[in-house]
Amino acid sequence: MFRGREVRRFAVLFLVITAAAAAAGFAIRPAAGALALALSAALGTAFFAFTKARYRSIARLSEQIDLVLHNAERLYISESDEGELAILQSEITKMTLRIREQNEALKREKGRLAESLADIAHQLRTPLTSANLILSLLKNSPEEKERKALLRETEELFLKMEWLIDSLLKLSRLDAGIVEFQSGRIDVNALMSAALRPFLIPMELHGVQVTTDLPRGMEMMGDGDWLSQAVQNILKNCMEGAGDGGRIKISGADTPLYTEIAIRDSGPGFEKEDLPRLFERFYRGKDSGAAGHGIGLALCKTIITRQGGTITAKNHPQGGAVFTIRFPK
Repeated sequence: MFRGREVRRFAVLFLVITAAAAAAGFAIRPAAGALALALSAALGTAFFAFTKARYRSIARLSEQIDLVLHNAERLYISESDEGELAILQSEITKMTLRIREQNEALKREKGRLAESLADIAHQLRTPLTSANLILSLLKNSPEEKERKALLRETEELFLKMEWLIDSLLKLSRLDAGIVEFQSGRIDVNALMSAALRPFLIPMELHGVQVTTDLPRGMEMMGDGDWLSQAVQNILKNCMEGAGDGGRIKISGADTPLYTEIAIRDSGPGFEKEDLPRLFERFYRGKDSGAAGHGIGLALCKTIITRQGGTITAKNHPQGGAVFTIRFPK
């Protein structure tokens, strides 16, 4: 307590005043001097006890802050007293609890980041390993037809890697909050045409038929470029789900409350265990041999929800998977 400069100064000043009062009292009458000394002693004792209690409370506050700084599990919670020190104590308790919560959130985020980096490394390592194997086969293959087939397979692997890296970059930009969506009126028919364009040749090669049933003049509010990316990820998923000779149906509904787009494929649909986790990042289904990287649907949901929309996925009663996008009016 006496380490504080203010306390030492007050103690010196108090002793000087006490000595002066006692001297003046004894000069008048011995009883007056004794009374002055007694009053000074009582006041000094009360001040000492009060100051010691306050310093004890401050020491507890200091210990509480030190616990937070050293990530200790125990946390002191102050009693419900009144006064300025109690208010300060309460505010510091709130602050320490908030810092503790943020520390825990950072630890969880660090763990998720480590898992994500491991997943990304695995996702990139698989096509790279396959590409290296194909290149070694290509080097030792004398037949022109076989060499062309291996080159085509290698090209597909690198295209998949390019798509994966591009999707990861877009997700990182969205997570960092540096993407500013441009809101404007979007013609849904034009949106679907733009989203389908990159898949026309692959769909023709695999015999996938696409039918659209969208009301003419149907519009929604949002960023057309980013929504086209989201729809492309759904179409890619549906094309893989439908398989060779499959079918994809795109339909829409324009109501006073919302604008809806439904994309359905003719594939086997989803496993019941996978439905709650379809939009989780890097989730590829309970079947370890499932195709895909677990990136497309996560990116799709992020793009849509950040613009105020919703997306759901389920199995259609007549078979296949169906994705439903809704934007409120």
